[in-house]
Amino acid sequence: MTDPHENCNHNPETSLQNLLDNNKQWAERIAKLEPGFFPRLAAQHNPQYLWIGCSDSRVPANEICGLLPGEIFVHRNIANIVLQSDLNCVSVIQFAVEVLKVKHIIVTGHYGCVGVHAAFEEQRVGLADHWIAHVRAVFSRHEDLIMAEPVRAERGRMLCELNVIEQVVNVCRLPVMQDAWNRGQDIAVHGWIYGLQDGRLRDLGLCVRERRRTDELRRETVTAWMAMRTRESSPAA
Repeated sequence: MTDPHENCNHNPETSLQNLLDNNKQWAERIAKLEPGFFPRLAAQHNPQYLWIGCSDSRVPANEICGLLPGEIFVHRNIANIVLQSDLNCVSVIQFAVEVLKVKHIIVTGHYGCVGVHAAFEEQRVGLADHWIAHVRAVFSRHEDLIMAEPVRAERGRMLCELNVIEQVVNVCRLPVMQDAWNRGQDIAVHGWIYGLQDGRLRDLGLCVRERRRTDELRRETVTAWMAMRTRESSPAA
């Protein structure tokens, strides 16, 4: 009988066996460092955080936060977009809020995001154009603010940050979040961004802990973000 993996494994450089070997070594290392870890993990799933991030393979939530499996619940898509019409994303948020009872939802973008770059440069990428159109909408909403920046590369960074802000607003608008806050559930929504060049996470200063009007929330968060950028760009006194 022909081995179903024969054609996949004929080239050692492209073999998947190294992934299985890495997994075995990783599991053995974790079990040695913390005996009983996997049985405990299998018996209980009690993360305190929901991470909504980009699908980019360079931004792995657990690793960059220094967390083990089971400590962070994760949803990822191109350009970390939150849409009320996206049943996948909304279902993850509902499960995290109502079943897992997470304390923090962290929307995390990253500089150099390919999806954001495509939106900013109006590049065609195929079917994903329909998805990236939501980032283009963020750019249109804040175009005057972004284009006032003289440095083109910095405009792209600004759009990455503003996209996070808009997705934080979108999370807060969801009925599941409104209901949670109405019943007094202790849960906060945050906006972070990750730097591929230095591996550092940066808090954009957003922390929403209660029900707010969308227009008011957007206005206040963008104003606070602009003030923070001004402070950071000013020379030290």
